[in-house]
Amino acid sequence: QVQLVESGGGLVQAGESLRLSCAASGSIFNIDAMGWYRQAPGNQHELVARITSGGTTTYADSVKGRFTISRDNAKNTVYLQMNSLKPEDTAVYYCNVAQVIFSRTRDYWGQGTQVTVSS
Repeated sequence: QVQLVESGGGLVQAGESLRLSCAASGSIFNIDAMGWYRQAPGNQHELVARITSGGTTTYADSVKGRFTISRDNAKNTVYLQMNSLKPEDTAVYYCNVAQVIFSRTRDYWGQGTQVTVSS
């Protein structure tokens, strides 16, 4: 089992920044991709950003140029630096970790952290 603890959410004004962190613990081996998803009321769960073990990153079009994902493998932690925040970024943000065991991928999720951006 992998446990994920998120931190860094909060209430900010439009244009400000936040940094989310997600620390993994437990049976941490064969961790492949780490990422962030979000869900706003009435909206679907969507990928925000993802980074593979090799460092390849993927971003949602809506956050490209504003958000940066990074990971510290020594600390088993993934970060999401969010700049120039907009009200439409308001959502619950969830950390995700993909663990590969015998060619099967198992996903783990954090409890979610609220990000609220006021206009």
